[in-house]
Amino acid sequence: MSSRRQFLQTSLMAAGALALPGGQVDASKPANAIARVVSTWDFGVGANRVAWGVLARGGSALDAVEAGARWAESDLCNATVGRCGNPDRDGVLTLDASIMDGDGRCGAVAALEDIVHPVSVARAVMEKTPHVMLVGQGAQQFAVAQGFEKTPLLTDTARQAWREWQKTSQYTPQINAERRQRPGDASNHDTLGILALDAGGHLAGACTTSGMAWKMHGRVGDSPIIGAGLYVDNDVGAATASGVGEEMVRNAASFLVVELMRQGRSPAQACREAIERVVRKRPEASKRLQVCFLAMNRQGEVGAFALHKGFVYAMHDGGPGPHDRLHDSSSVYASEQT
Repeated sequence: MSSRRQFLQTSLMAAGALALPGGQVDASKPANAIARVVSTWDFGVGANRVAWGVLARGGSALDAVEAGARWAESDLCNATVGRCGNPDRDGVLTLDASIMDGDGRCGAVAALEDIVHPVSVARAVMEKTPHVMLVGQGAQQFAVAQGFEKTPLLTDTARQAWREWQKTSQYTPQINAERRQRPGDASNHDTLGILALDAGGHLAGACTTSGMAWKMHGRVGDSPIIGAGLYVDNDVGAATASGVGEEMVRNAASFLVVELMRQGRSPAQACREAIERVVRKRPEASKRLQVCFLAMNRQGEVGAFALHKGFVYAMHDGGPGPHDRLHDSSSVYASEQT
């Protein structure tokens, strides 16, 4: 009886785990994990395609999310992400980004000017300094020292949009403005948040944004704040956020979502519970602002939730059916306000 039990245990371990050199078993690889990449908003489809190209070649989740974010920063022309972003109220375009590996390593930059790829500078901060975040002139100085080229990024279209805004200088966050992005649109917040799970069962995530249009000079939102706009833990899962960043900072939102998954919630349940906490703490503000969470656990299960209807996320994997998929998120409020 004992021999039979030992045989079954050995067989199950061999069938259900990834063998390592020397006959060891990799117990850290989650059972049934599916390589997958997910991103916020419909423009996440383009970011996912680039990221999936990395994963399909056997690349790491960290390389994948950096590649996807770089696409958004340079190839996408969007009023709230990267080179086509709208400036602050002083007419200055500043960029924020963060990147995090599932092993806890992370890096970020904030209020960075005239550098095309802030997410790659954030990765350099993670890998080449003892720090987590660099900001402003110091971030730019570091980027140049690492070989990044200074390039004026404010486009003529964004400059004209800023001049038009100056006629009234009114600032009001717009719910779901992200879905109506065109160069120069007067929309004023968004993030590309991207999460990936690779074939080895490792997670990573990245965020990149030009922040709120017409923000006060020096304002930093949640995107470069580890635990607010992004958090990743190989033992549990990953989460990212979009919308008005101040609400994510106030609630350490992405960390909260991951911790709720650690306690046993599914990604969708964790996102919903985090959103409900925002509503409980600031019920009146929640009616005027959009806040969205996107999460993936270590098995590759994905979920999202938002304050207001209209948040969509993109998913790409190697499974059956269409690889580029857009999903509508459930929300607290059923109507899509503008």
